[in-house]
Amino acid sequence: MAEQKEEEFLDDIDAAASEEAEVEMIDINEEADRLDELELIKNERDEFRDRFVRALADAENARKRADKDRREAENYGGSKLARDLLPVYDNLKRAVDAVTDEQRSAASGLIEGVELTMRELLSVFTKHGITLISPDVGDKFDPKLHEAMFEAPLPETKAGDIIQVSAEGFMLHDRLLRPAKVGVSSSTDG
Repeated sequence: MAEQKEEEFLDDIDAAASEEAEVEMIDINEEADRLDELELIKNERDEFRDRFVRALADAENARKRADKDRREAENYGGSKLARDLLPVYDNLKRAVDAVTDEQRSAASGLIEGVELTMRELLSVFTKHGITLISPDVGDKFDPKLHEAMFEAPLPETKAGDIIQVSAEGFMLHDRLLRPAKVGVSSSTDG
């Protein structure tokens, strides 16, 4: 009977150990599940963080783009109107340049009014960032600012020198609105 009790006792110990091992296995499985779930949550968090950072960067880029577009519209939005006003300046300048001394003495008030109108137009241009490109005869031709209307050999000039100014040009801030129209020397001596 002692052997039977010893055997029952050993069976009880084995059963208890088996139960304990089973509980431990369940605990390990639950812990593994929690770790897997935690890993999934961390991955999801990282994904949301990445999306958030990208959304912030996109918003910042959109803001910068909108600021740039606004500045360009401010500076260059009136370029079509400005370009349309350039012939008005050209006509006023031609009128003032064509006045003779006799006409000036006969109609000084009218001529002075035309000159004042031309100066006021230039003042409005300057106020809105439009600057005059007025090359002189003898200046070097610059293809960024000038348009060559013709080339001609002219004694005592160098190739590329401006020999005639047909029309002045204009810049709108840092952009060419209209190039100055010039004649350029093609002489090889000088």
